[in-house]
Amino acid sequence: MVKIPMTADGFARLEEELKQLKTVERPAVIRAIAEAREHGDLSENAEYHAARERQSFIEGRVMELEDKISRAEVIDVAKLTGDQVKFGATVTLIDEDTEEEAVYQIVGEDEADISARRLAVTAPLARALINKSVGESVEVTTPGGSKSYEIAKVQFK
Repeated sequence: MVKIPMTADGFARLEEELKQLKTVERPAVIRAIAEAREHGDLSENAEYHAARERQSFIEGRVMELEDKISRAEVIDVAKLTGDQVKFGATVTLIDEDTEEEAVYQIVGEDEADISARRLAVTAPLARALINKSVGESVEVTTPGGSKSYEIAKVQFK
């Protein structure tokens, strides 16, 4: 069984989504199916078919979340130290062309959210950063061309 690395925050978000699905979404869709059944002929009942489709989605997502949670390897980022980039690190980068600064945290695939500056450990930039230290440069090929970054700071928080 392959373990899935994730931060404590990412694990908590998955658990919260699972709880929401089981305690709110699942009962709501069961009520919707029951109401739609009361309307009679199910073969032409759009409400019934929509509710059954929603139920199928919810049950599939519940199974997926339960699997991920069971295989989660929660990494306590606060216990990590050093100036070398590894899973969970918050890395401050300086674009070597524009001198712009960017900060990213390297997280598990399920927690990745580029708008929140959380990079999946499997993303090209994250893969280039892993095992590098403060002061080192990395080059990453992006859709817009090659970019070079200098690692300015590595934090674990």
